[in-house]
Amino acid sequence: MSAAIPSARVKICGLSTPEALDTALTAGADWIGLVHFPRSPRHVDFEKASRLSAQARGRVERVVLLVDPDDALVRAAVESMDPDLIQLHGRESPDRVAAIRALAGRPVMKAIGVATPTDLEAIPAYAAVADRILLDAKPPPGAALPGGNGQRFDWAILADAVLPAGTMLSGGLDAGNVAEALNRTGLGAVDVSSGVESAPGLKDPDKIAAFVAAVRAAAG
Repeated sequence: MSAAIPSARVKICGLSTPEALDTALTAGADWIGLVHFPRSPRHVDFEKASRLSAQARGRVERVVLLVDPDDALVRAAVESMDPDLIQLHGRESPDRVAAIRALAGRPVMKAIGVATPTDLEAIPAYAAVADRILLDAKPPPGAALPGGNGQRFDWAILADAVLPAGTMLSGGLDAGNVAEALNRTGLGAVDVSSGVESAPGLKDPDKIAAFVAAVRAAAG
């Protein structure tokens, strides 16, 4: 793998307050993620998401995270947030991903949970219909959340994998390990949520700044 990632990009996910969002923008994040999933401690309703999206418009790419949404929820998300990208973090099939992309008229990123090499076998089917793939740690059995659990998977699984351009890495990342993650996987995009929090759903400004700085340093 390359020792330096010249153009690594950063997504700060699960932002829920104007202050946290401003911190991410000031730090230089490339994407901001707004979670619409009521079981998540990072959930924002569409009224709040609309305000946060407007705050970020023109400054960063705005992502809405949805979990197994029906058509009505997709339409509501697009209408309220006007997102630049829709992140699907549930058990959506490739056909459903394609249908959501067509319905929304927006690019789509599909999250795939990874625990063993066999989990990578799903990538080609999703890469054929999604604009970007996100590899996240597969949640443990019985977990309430499909992501944002602060766990990482074994990056060695990706050593010989042929991954689509733009594949993003997530799962258990923080300022202390993101440089290693970039260097070991060779990927050029990372997504963090719990790794920049002081408590579930509570973003820490210093951790956000440190995470972005660590990515930029690794890419330098």
